[in-house]
Amino acid sequence: MTYRTFLGLCKQLAARGGIIAFFIMAFEVMIMISPFAFFFYSVFNPVLHWLDSHWATRWLTGFFLPHMILPPTPFLKAVRVLGSLLFIVGSLGFLTCAAQVYLGKILKRGVASRGLYTSIRHPQYLTLGLWGVGMAILWPRFLVLASLSLMFILYYFLAKDEEQRMLAAFGDGYRGYMERTGMFLPRLIERKLTGALPLPGSAAARHALVALAIPVVVVGAGFTLREVTLRSLPYQTGANVTLVSILPEDDGLSRGALGAILGQPGGGARLAFLNPGKDYLGYVMPPDYVMQGMIADTGDSFHLHKQNHTFALIADWVLHPFEHLRRSPSAIMAEMNHADPGLARMHHCPLGLRNQTAGCDACPYRRVVFVEVDHHGADRLSREGLFAFGADRMPVGFADIDTENGEIVNQKTVGKATAWRDVPTPAL
Repeated sequence: MTYRTFLGLCKQLAARGGIIAFFIMAFEVMIMISPFAFFFYSVFNPVLHWLDSHWATRWLTGFFLPHMILPPTPFLKAVRVLGSLLFIVGSLGFLTCAAQVYLGKILKRGVASRGLYTSIRHPQYLTLGLWGVGMAILWPRFLVLASLSLMFILYYFLAKDEEQRMLAAFGDGYRGYMERTGMFLPRLIERKLTGALPLPGSAAARHALVALAIPVVVVGAGFTLREVTLRSLPYQTGANVTLVSILPEDDGLSRGALGAILGQPGGGARLAFLNPGKDYLGYVMPPDYVMQGMIADTGDSFHLHKQNHTFALIADWVLHPFEHLRRSPSAIMAEMNHADPGLARMHHCPLGLRNQTAGCDACPYRRVVFVEVDHHGADRLSREGLFAFGADRMPVGFADIDTENGEIVNQKTVGKATAWRDVPTPAL
């Protein structure tokens, strides 16, 4: 094996390693709702805990877009829809381009130059990148963004290396193809973009600039979206308790729930598990909200990895960006099993209500799941500060409240773990 061959092999392995690393990070959300979740986390969770234990890397386990909370603004809703769209378009585009390349090799057609290849030299990498951006929006952990940046850098240099090898193999024919097409975008668009940017003259300096700019732009976009998200959430604050509505339309019910929790003005909290010397973040949700297990272990019904409906949940998550958060488990089970929705509601109702004609949409009850938040400082925390990277969030309990009359019908202390034990889960 020559040195050049060995170097090419190393580049290929590095590039493949980059995409494998991204797949592991991005597919966490799909694996965690499967029966294989804890096999996966037996290997991956120590990595998350190691990152979470150091101040310089703790942000990597955090989230930059709403995942459990329904996006509260038109802009954040548009971003979420874009995530599903890019995921689908990128997946289909990548499979189409891959089929074109491998069929061309089997049929010995030479260089792929049809379809997207008529205007873009590396449409596989482009569609893979679109899929990656969509996946990062669907599972918005900063670690996914960091691995996406690495994938972009590796594939940029792999594309450059491939072009050098194609020039060596096909000479002027491939050089002419390069002059007619763009690298990742149509040539006209790439020319306008590169013409508007002050790029250095030397190739080495341009490569270094690309390697630096990609993580700055990608991760920087994540921090920007996180700031927009935190400023957009619907907060209700009183004493040492801040409530956030899972559904934005529940903001009015959150005010009623806060009044029920705090009792009379100036009074202490009416829940046994709330300590007046601590700060608390409460998530207001329908009692049967499907993803509450990510906040606290509120019962086996919300252990999604135990439900054996992985593919149905994934399809719902991709194809119904908002309804998958609004739909109750009873509605999902009724649809899957072709059962009567009224009977399903009665069977799955966490409050044990036996009114078959009552609809979940008009239910006045709300569950508030509480986490205790500590940032190891003397200052009190509220609103955006409760989501800080340096804050520790620990489940403490939940209460079921009739928002029409302020009655607390049920309260329960929970353990320190979520339905996924000690796996770092979304706070947004």
